[in-house]
Order: sequence, then structure tokens, then C-alpha cells
Amino acid sequence: MSELTQLGAPDAKHVDAPKQVHVTPKAVEKIRAAFAREKVSGGLRLGVLGGGCSGLSYQFKFAPEPRPRDHVFEFEDVKVFVDPKSMIFLDGMTLDWKDSLMQSGFVFENPHATKSCGCGTSFSA
Repeated sequence: MSELTQLGAPDAKHVDAPKQVHVTPKAVEKIRAAFAREKVSGGLRLGVLGGGCSGLSYQFKFAPEPRPRDHVFEFEDVKVFVDPKSMIFLDGMTLDWKDSLMQSGFVFENPHATKSCGCGTSFSA
């Protein structure tokens, strides 16, 4: 038994890990380019809404600043804002950008998605 456990400190497996969303360097580059093209500043708001082919759909849009209870993540000079309710579904998610012969766009790699639709913007948790 460790000294911390003996002193009544919380056991490591019971400590909540911080919430996290990841954005790949390629996605950061594309977000930065979109901000420049649209001549906006602030951050990218990621969220989850009810609806879509699989029950929940991803939402992302420009936001001038975070809301008071938002989780704020920073990747280089790109900020990402996630509201607490969406964080339940997005914790551990990676936002990536993929280029292929068929299509190019953002890809959500979400560990909470049990099923997703063909378009990649809708999922079930």
C-alpha cells in the first residue's frame, strides 16, 4: 500500500482525468485557413445536437469567445470551445482532416460513437 493511500489520499484509479478533445495538426491548419478566409476571430465551437441519421450530430461553427462554462482547448493559435453537455459525448474525441480521391473534410474520431452514418457527421452513443 502506498504512503498516499495510507494517508487517505484518493486512489489513482478513482481520480477523474481531465476532459480532453484533440485536434490534429492538419485540422488546425484547415481551421486557421477557414478563420482567415472568413475574416473572423475567436475560436471554433464544437458541439453535439440531437438529430441526424444516427441520433446525434456534430456541430461546429465560429464563436467570438467561450461561454462561461465552456471547456477551452488550445492548439497552437487555434482555440476550441466545448459546452459541458457536448463534452459528455466529445471527451477523448479527435478532430482530424482527411484528403482522399472521393472527398476532403473534417473527420470525427470519437470513442463514444457506437454507430455512425456514412456522411460521418452523425453518430449514436
